Amino acid sequence: MAVPLTPSRFGSSFSGSQAYNTNMPSMADTLPSVDFNFNDLRERMAQFTVRFDDFIERGRKRVLEERNAFRMNVAELEDTQRNRNQAITLLESKSSTHAHTLAKEAAETEEMHAAIRSLSEQKEEHLARREQLKDDIASVQASIKQRREAQTAYQRSLDAQARHNIPELRFWEHCLGLRIEGTETEDVLRFVYVCVDERDAEKECWFDLSMGGKEYEIASTQPKLERDSVDEAQERLNETRDLGAFLKSMRTLFLHAARA
Repeated sequence: MAVPLTPSRFGSSFSGSQAYNTNMPSMADTLPSVDFNFNDLRERMAQFTVRFDDFIERGRKRVLEERNAFRMNVAELEDTQRNRNQAITLLESKSSTHAHTLAKEAAETEEMHAAIRSLSEQKEEHLARREQLKDDIASVQASIKQRREAQTAYQRSLDAQARHNIPELRFWEHCLGLRIEGTETEDVLRFVYVCVDERDAEKECWFDLSMGGKEYEIASTQPKLERDSVDEAQERLNETRDLGAFLKSMRTLFLHAARA
């Protein structure tokens, strides 16, 4: 295939020899002919395009699938994270409640130990008090025993004195107008004299004698007697326990009072 030459800026250099080269073969005529087989190339390019498009489509699908899978994984991770956060919150709440319960139980345990210590101390005090009470009871029982023995001895002495005084009391009652009466007060006897006042033989003079204590005591007299004289007779009675002499002395005091 011949390639025509066109004028150019180099045309001047070949102007002198143009006539000379007119009959000579061109360099293009000397080149070998090349068959590029464009149809086959075009067909292969079409096949490549189809494979490339298929590769792109498969890549796009894979990217979409991976993106969807990634999104699902992210959603699952977010849901898992949310559940874990809720679980952590719940566990923190339970842990706080458990700590509060432990603190409360510790306080209650300390209170129980304090109560036990207090009860133990009270028990020891009660035991000591019990021993003291036992000693006091034993001392009181011993004192009561002594008092009973003393009371028994005193009662025997009174009985003996009463046996000694009975004849004399009967003498005073029947011969000298003395009678003994009870009063509204327990352990108090009233001794009543008659034939004391020469002006009125039926006039009564009396005194009340309290016998409930360790010593005799003149509670009251009628008529009134001098207190010093009454106290002297009372002291003599408590010293001697001689009831006959005491009754005589009291009658004498009433005689003096009647005469005065």
